[in-house]
Amino acid sequence: MKMSKRYAESKKLVDSNKEYEISEALDIIEKMPKTKFDQTVELHVKLGVDSKHADQQVRGTVVLPHGTGKTQRVLVFAKGPKAEEAEKAGADFVGAEELIPKIQNENWFEYDVVVATPDMMGVVGRLGKVLGPKGLMPNPKSGTVTMDVTKAIKEIKSGKVEYRLDKTNIIHLGFGKVSFGAKKLAENYDAIMGAIIKAKPSAAKGQYIRSVSVSTTMGPGLYIDQK
Repeated sequence: MKMSKRYAESKKLVDSNKEYEISEALDIIEKMPKTKFDQTVELHVKLGVDSKHADQQVRGTVVLPHGTGKTQRVLVFAKGPKAEEAEKAGADFVGAEELIPKIQNENWFEYDVVVATPDMMGVVGRLGKVLGPKGLMPNPKSGTVTMDVTKAIKEIKSGKVEYRLDKTNIIHLGFGKVSFGAKKLAENYDAIMGAIIKAKPSAAKGQYIRSVSVSTTMGPGLYIDQK
C-alpha cells in the first residue's frame, strides 16, 4: 500500500527503535503535518494477561481530566421518573420497548453510549446481538447499568471513557485530540495508565504492561517507555 506524503513526513520524525517518554512523544505528534480535521490521539496498551480467562479480564472506566474532545451522544433506557430524570440530565435519547424495533429493523445507531436502569435490562437484553458487537451493551462494570442515571450521563458527557481488552490482549482507546496540546494529552494519558495499572488482575503473572504506543488516527505509532 502506497504511503501518503503526510504519513511519510510524519514517519521521518519517529525513531521506530526508540522508546519515548510520553511528553517527548506528544511533542513529536504536535510537530507532525496537520490534517484537515482534528485527529484523535490513540493509546494502545498490550498486557501480559490472557483475556480468555475470566479472572484475567481488564475492564473499567476513567473520567479524563480534559475529556476526549468528542461530544458523546447518550441513549438511556428508562421509564417513568427515571426517564424524566435522564432527559433533565441531558440524555440525547430516552425510551423503552418502543426503541427495540427501531434499533433492530432500522439499523438506528445515532448514539455513542447506552445507559439503562436495572429494571430495563430484560428489554435491552433482546438487543444483545445487535449492541454487543458494537461495544454498546450496557454493563454494571462500566457504570452504564445504574439507577443513578444523572451521574452516569454527566460522567459520560464530561469525558468518561471505557477501557477493555480485545481478543489479542490489547487495550485501544482515544484519549484526546491533537489540538489539546502535549500537556493536556499527557494528563489524560496519566489518568488512563494509572487506571489500567490499578486494574491489574491478581491472577496476572509476570510482566503486566508489555508495550505501550501512541499514535494519531492517520499517523505512525511511537513506543512509550512505561517503566
